[in-house]
Amino acid sequence: MTLGKPLESGAVALKETVDAGSRREEVQAAVDAVRLWYHTIDLPGGVVTPGHFDLRPIVERMPWPDVRGRRCLDVGTYDGFLAFELERRGAAEVIATDIPDHASWDLPARSEPRSPELLAEIAGAEKGHGFRIAKEALGSNVERIFISAYDLHPDRVGTFDVVVCGALMLHLRDPIRALEAIRSVCRGYFLSAEEVRAGLSVRHPLAPVAELTKNPQMCQWWVPNVRGHRHMVYTAGFKLESRRRTYGIPLGVAHAPPGRSPRAIARGALRRAVMGGEGLPTSVLLASVDPGLRG
Repeated sequence: MTLGKPLESGAVALKETVDAGSRREEVQAAVDAVRLWYHTIDLPGGVVTPGHFDLRPIVERMPWPDVRGRRCLDVGTYDGFLAFELERRGAAEVIATDIPDHASWDLPARSEPRSPELLAEIAGAEKGHGFRIAKEALGSNVERIFISAYDLHPDRVGTFDVVVCGALMLHLRDPIRALEAIRSVCRGYFLSAEEVRAGLSVRHPLAPVAELTKNPQMCQWWVPNVRGHRHMVYTAGFKLESRRRTYGIPLGVAHAPPGRSPRAIARGALRRAVMGGEGLPTSVLLASVDPGLRG
């Protein structure tokens, strides 16, 4: 019968559709089980993680070096957006690092003794649970290693052609020490994207300054102005290769909407003036190791 073959191919197509639908439901259920997603990540089957921040609209505004065939490192990966982006861009090997648990945050003495437990209540008991889910859903080969940024050393992780780090320095009491550790394992380019204060950048456009934040429970320390971000990277032993205009990282669906108080509205207007848009003010630059320095 001539209908046999179409029926067979139709049955295969139906099975593939059913399998795809079941797989999507499986991925969605795994995503829904994560207490907190920091990154918004596109997963197979049209599943999107409900992140607090969404780097997708700004990822092409970052000054990426050519990572094809390179060994790359993502420092402070959390859910892994930048690590998976390195892989997508053709990196031969990607290592992603993070701290293993909430007790390992760089907490100040003024934080509550229960701060790790409070963080677990907010983000879930397993820190970075989302990374594991996203890696499996994407079929990624990114390897995650639990190590503090302070402890990066060639003897422990080797060296890398490209290192990226996003939104980590504000969570460290000693960002220069962490940047020096990053320099020790970087043999090529360093892509750095960090939160900055729009107001400080306007008031002090030429001076490197930073604000000590008032939120010890969330392990937030120093937030620089744009010039401060550049100077931190320079002080740690890098030389500037290129930079882009400060931009705003859009808030994700899980993030609380911006406040509507007069002060919040004024801050929003300032951010739009500095960045040309809304979102978390972010300074981004591409640097390389200064060969004239020791170490």
